[in-house]
Amino acid sequence: MSVITDLDRWIEQQYPIAVRNMQLAISATATVKERPGFGQTITPKRGSVVASPVPASYDPDPDYFFHWYRDSAVVIDALRQIDPRWLDGDMAAAHFCDFVDFSLSLNALRGADLVAEPGWRVKVAEDYRQFVREDADLASAVVRGETRVNPDGSLDISRWNRPQYDGIAARVLTVLRWASGRSFGVRHDDAVATLLDQDIRFVLAHWREPSYDIWEEEKAHHYYTLRIEAAALEEGASWLAAQGDAATAQRARADAAEIQGRLHHFWQPEEEFYRSRLTEDGKPTPKDLDIAVILAAIHAAGALPTHSPHDIRMEATLDRLDAIFEEDYAINRGRPEGRGIALGRYRGDEYYSGGAYYFSTQAAAEFCYLRAAALRAADPAAADRLKARGDAYLETIRAFTPDDGEMSEQFDQATGEHTSAKHLAWSYAGFITAVEARRKAG
Repeated sequence: MSVITDLDRWIEQQYPIAVRNMQLAISATATVKERPGFGQTITPKRGSVVASPVPASYDPDPDYFFHWYRDSAVVIDALRQIDPRWLDGDMAAAHFCDFVDFSLSLNALRGADLVAEPGWRVKVAEDYRQFVREDADLASAVVRGETRVNPDGSLDISRWNRPQYDGIAARVLTVLRWASGRSFGVRHDDAVATLLDQDIRFVLAHWREPSYDIWEEEKAHHYYTLRIEAAALEEGASWLAAQGDAATAQRARADAAEIQGRLHHFWQPEEEFYRSRLTEDGKPTPKDLDIAVILAAIHAAGALPTHSPHDIRMEATLDRLDAIFEEDYAINRGRPEGRGIALGRYRGDEYYSGGAYYFSTQAAAEFCYLRAAALRAADPAAADRLKARGDAYLETIRAFTPDDGEMSEQFDQATGEHTSAKHLAWSYAGFITAVEARRKAG
């Protein structure tokens, strides 16, 4: 008989809070976001997912009132996994169907239409015009290559690093997992099929191109993006074949295999970690060791022996991440027994506090649980060790989560205080998926 621990009790307390707070970001139609500098009033549509439902304006919290493709896919995938005690399955499915409808509605966006709209730039305050995209950039916008859109279904007019290709691949995976073995009615099933077909073809057309990384900071070929694209094409190929499109399915499988081959080049045998990026000159960068690699493993999932939770090299990469953040972050020194490392993104991060991220530390826990589940039958001792390591990461999350259960984007590397975006939807999603992986770890 298993012993109920303090961590177990906290998880039971925090879980419904995370579910409730994450849902605030989905179809946030009652919240109106004013961007007077940009001349915008944004009212979200059903099916949109804002990264944070708090309408901040860098005052000092960042403006995350956008529908990011990747963040929304992560949130909707977490929605699929929620314990039915805390969210009715029909409600979750309704959110998913709204998400599909909203995603398809973005096909109607044309940057050229906005450019042709008379006087729209006049609404932008003079001191904000430096932050607005040029006409040529807007006119050539490829909707699926955008990093994010407004939750009212309009284009993001701000200067931002784009293109970014991981989000559409992540959406493929999320929609495939939701649609596996179930029906949502004829209209919604048709919408799901249309979205999948379009998204898979987009990934096929663009995966060879460099794009901006998961953090929207550097254009290169990125491990996270390629790993998610490989999974989307591999799983998408099975779906295409079931639809009778054997030729495109064969192409998707071949491209997925090609990507898998490229991913092997990211391994650094002397340093024993997977690099997060390959730049054009091939030289190392300070961001090579990045939690994005671990996020790739858990978001792509799968049972492949490499580039998944089954991969011992992934665990070695996590060991290296532990080492740098134990050294760099004051909150990791002198921590109590049983508490794991609070993890950030990469060494030298300067965004806000450059501190620990909820979703980074949760991703480490989830990886350990998924790896424990994979090893449980063959090596129970290793599985027990990994589950204990996952619990240690969650103990850290517990230590820096206030009594009301709020999870921001970061907690400061020196003080543990919340920084950056409040109520980050991904933080709640990362908690939910880590806990669900824990249940399967044995």
